[in-house]
Amino acid sequence: MFDFLLTSILWILALYGLFDIIKTIINIYTYSNFTEDGIHIIIAVKNQEDKIEGFLRSKFVYENNIKEIIVTDLDSNDNTIEIVDRLSKECNKIKLVSWDTCKKNLDDIISSS
Repeated sequence: MFDFLLTSILWILALYGLFDIIKTIINIYTYSNFTEDGIHIIIAVKNQEDKIEGFLRSKFVYENNIKEIIVTDLDSNDNTIEIVDRLSKECNKIKLVSWDTCKKNLDDIISSS
């Protein structure tokens, strides 16, 4: 009797896991097909000269779904702006904008919604 109960519980868990996997596959298929313009990422940085280049050269920057990475500087005292400017010339996805410009664009988007 104990073996039957244990086997039944294992089969129920296996079926639950199978349904969960199917649900995950359906969600990935449904929500990962970007039909619009793609993803635009805004990154606000301040004094990140040690980390910004590695981050902007990372693999995710070159994903097809990422259309633009907008980097805005919050008054850095180091070479963050120079590094981002150099990288923006190497990769057309990376854009360097001032905080005022970025804030104005965000305000325009919010007010038009």
